[in-house]
Amino acid sequence: MADILWGLVDLGYNVGVLFTWFFILAFLYNLSASINKSDKSRAQLSFLMMVSYTASLFMDPLIETPHLNYFYHDAVTILVLLLWRNFTKQTIPTPFYYLIVGLSFNACLFLGMHYDIEVRGTLYYWWFWNVYVFGMYFTDLLMPLVLVVNKDILGLVKLSNYLTTKLKRFRYA
Repeated sequence: MADILWGLVDLGYNVGVLFTWFFILAFLYNLSASINKSDKSRAQLSFLMMVSYTASLFMDPLIETPHLNYFYHDAVTILVLLLWRNFTKQTIPTPFYYLIVGLSFNACLFLGMHYDIEVRGTLYYWWFWNVYVFGMYFTDLLMPLVLVVNKDILGLVKLSNYLTTKLKRFRYA
């Protein structure tokens, strides 16, 4: 299993380019789908994610703390998405929740890898590295997919609505 993991690490940059293309295709699809519609929120979100992932391609993974830089990059992207949500008057689409959760999950994985490699000095394979690789691939594939299909695939919006109503009841009880 460790050999497979190291092989996936070697493909890192190429996989990053592939996921960037997924976001470019999601943007182009949403741009063409929103031409005659008043709601352009998915096209705007797709554009923000396309710019973010394209910008991340220019980050050097061979510097001393690459995972920490990717963590900062995801944190800034989350901040930009939250600012977009606060300043736009459009409805919040389903993909917004998936982008926030996916980027937060990725940021946590980057921070965990930074701690594991840079702080603890771990250089051998263990289960967290599997979670990191396959978790990143899953979320990076899920985010552009949800931008295109606009469906609540994992039930995150339902969970968010449920927790919001429970919190409101708890406050006023």
